[in-house]
Amino acid sequence: MIHSSAIIEPSAKIGNNVSIGPLSYIGGDVEIGDDTIIESHVVVKGPTKIGKGNHIFQFASVGEGCQDKKYAGEPTELHIGDNNVIRECVTIHRGTTQDLSKTVIGSGNLFMAYVHVAHDCVIGDNNILANNATLAGHVHLGDWCILAGFTGVHQFCHIGSHSFCSISSIIVKDVPPYVMAAGQTAEPRGLNSEGLKRRGFSKEAMTEIKRAYKTIYRSSLTTAEALEALSEVSKTYPEVKLMTDFIAASTRGIVR
Repeated sequence: MIHSSAIIEPSAKIGNNVSIGPLSYIGGDVEIGDDTIIESHVVVKGPTKIGKGNHIFQFASVGEGCQDKKYAGEPTELHIGDNNVIRECVTIHRGTTQDLSKTVIGSGNLFMAYVHVAHDCVIGDNNILANNATLAGHVHLGDWCILAGFTGVHQFCHIGSHSFCSISSIIVKDVPPYVMAAGQTAEPRGLNSEGLKRRGFSKEAMTEIKRAYKTIYRSSLTTAEALEALSEVSKTYPEVKLMTDFIAASTRGIVR
């Protein structure tokens, strides 16, 4: 399962049933979980931990030191969960000591060709990043998000779960859960209703989410006043609480 031309440093830890293709390089301080497939011409550097069942396609660069000028070669880390698909020419960098010293990626994500994940990003589960989507440093991405092709996300932005960022969007503020954002710079364009239906949200929950969206974006209330107005419904509907908690925690402000 490991091609004779692959270069694997002695300190690397390779799990069971791992496939490593021709001319790939696996550095020291790299752990690769069971049933992972690494195609040809892939570079994986460490310290990096990769879980089970991942598929990394040719010419991807995983676990390289970051492009932050403050980075001075510290042994920061990259952690990747299970069952991710990392397509051609994707680049994923390790963290910096100015943050958590690691970049973290969950499970079940799809990174299409030429996606870039910069240092200190924290990515949840089941996200889709389409071709050429780019995350700057310290970006946080929730679960079940979709970033369409050529989306660019400014450093330190947070993107909430179940949101959708349209093609070529430029994100410079936080995108709350469930929101569709589009434009340069991005503005809210309604709710990701189709995505919520596909994920089994009840009609009742979707109704409350829509009401919350209108309170936040289509009333004359300030953000603080909108959160106060939604405080009671947030106690009853965890779907709304996910949204209000995200907005309350935002330090950059939300897309408007």
